[in-house]
Amino acid sequence: MAVTIYHNPRCSKSRQTLHLLAESGVSHTVVLYLDEPPEARIIVSLARKLGLAVSDLLRRGESAFKEANDLPDLTDDVRLAEWLASHPIVLERPIVVDDESGKAVIGRPPENVLQLVS
Repeated sequence: MAVTIYHNPRCSKSRQTLHLLAESGVSHTVVLYLDEPPEARIIVSLARKLGLAVSDLLRRGESAFKEANDLPDLTDDVRLAEWLASHPIVLERPIVVDDESGKAVIGRPPENVLQLVS
């Protein structure tokens, strides 16, 4: 099994999720999404794998979200994903994807990752 984690090393939940992956022995690829923001099509794909709307991937408490004056319609997944690609700090984290099955979870709480690796 191999997974990909969209990781922010400054986030405690993201660090805890990464630690659980390491402890489980699962091969994992780390995407530092703040350094290399995913393209809009990837964000839409992540939302689908999670069974969520793109708007459910928003960290609404982030100042970048609260202060945004360029937010598109929150029901428009494509435009919202484009906005998120330009404002990756607002993207929910961490997101872990099982590369083989395409299933994904958000590591909040970090133990959610165990659904993929057990």
